[in-house]
Amino acid sequence: MSQSPPQPGLAWTLAADIRTLSRKLSTSLREHGGRSDFKPSQIAVLLRLENEGPATVSSLARAQAMRPQTMSAIVVPLQEAGLVGAAPDPTDGRQTLLSLTPHCVKWFKEARDKKQDWLSNTIAQKLSASEQKDLQAALQLLTRLLEE
Repeated sequence: MSQSPPQPGLAWTLAADIRTLSRKLSTSLREHGGRSDFKPSQIAVLLRLENEGPATVSSLARAQAMRPQTMSAIVVPLQEAGLVGAAPDPTDGRQTLLSLTPHCVKWFKEARDKKQDWLSNTIAQKLSASEQKDLQAALQLLTRLLEE
């Protein structure tokens, strides 16, 4: 089976459409995941702690390419909200390790569950079984685009 040659114009249009849909999907998921008064920089810190484990303010600052003082200003409200806890570093008592609290882990889970419920219900309500299979095939193609 021969493939037709790539169409630069179509590829450009598809790329623009994917970016637009991605933004809309992100916005809808954020809206259905529950309200958060946290700034993107604060959410980034929480996600880094979730993905990489406990860290010092200095290491978080380096990872985000900012000064430790700036990172401290980002972290303090998270500590005050009970989402981040601090404990002495067991290998270096001069350092303090920040980590997610059980409250934060629960908060993340509840938000993700809400997003999953909304999206799965929306798919079930708006797409036929055949369309759901088409969506599955499209997702496989998008996944292939992102493979390195």
